[in-house]
Amino acid sequence: MGNLLVPFKKFLSNKNTITILGVLIGIVVLYLGYNWRVTKSVQPVKIPYAANQLMSGTKITENDIKYASVPKDMISNMTNLLTNTSQIVGMLVAYDGKIPQNSFFYDSNLMTEEEMPDSIFSGIQDGYTIYDMQVTLSSAYGNSIFPGDSIDIYMSTNAEEDEGKLVYGRFIKSIQVLAVKDGSGKNVFADKDNPTETAHLLFAVPENLFLLLKKAEKLGIILEPIPRNNSYSTNAQATELTSDELQAMIINQTHILQNECTDLTVCG
Repeated sequence: MGNLLVPFKKFLSNKNTITILGVLIGIVVLYLGYNWRVTKSVQPVKIPYAANQLMSGTKITENDIKYASVPKDMISNMTNLLTNTSQIVGMLVAYDGKIPQNSFFYDSNLMTEEEMPDSIFSGIQDGYTIYDMQVTLSSAYGNSIFPGDSIDIYMSTNAEEDEGKLVYGRFIKSIQVLAVKDGSGKNVFADKDNPTETAHLLFAVPENLFLLLKKAEKLGIILEPIPRNNSYSTNAQATELTSDELQAMIINQTHILQNECTDLTVCG
């Protein structure tokens, strides 16, 4: 038996033989590795997509989803792509967009119910009230005011005690827009490609500001929304009255009811 192994041992001890075997083994390893990578990259994966066009605010169900098989490497760089149905079902289409039929689902296209503008109303602070400012497309700067923006409100009237001279100045600073509605009560930017005309700006304000704004409105005083830059919204400050004089002009023209809320610190 030992004699039979002698030729085999001599064969393996030959340097040329070892070199050839090494090269062959290397080729096999490279081939198998390459074949594994190619197979893995083209291996199809199931990706959910929209079975029909989904408009802003639509709550997505299983019936709204179909699946497509695509090569794995085709989506490897799509970090925003949602591939798990559990990340999609129950979510709402974002207020500023729509999902076309046969389109994949992306994280930026979806919102939770709490994130939708109208849902903010149910979570406003105690003692706060929704104020609806009626505007025109022109006074809303041509649909340039968006939900989430912090803006200022300016006031315009005439001072009867000063020969009817014009009074114009900033009344409230840094008030956040909760929703922008059209004349039908729908979100103006529900379809960002075809926005409707702004007719209402909605805010959540403490009771004292709500009363002042409503009194000014009923007195015929002009309230004007003034948008600011992105930094003003990003670094928003507390909402405050900015002119005691303008406030006094409203109060002096109205009767204060007993126990009426006039000071934020004592309003419930």
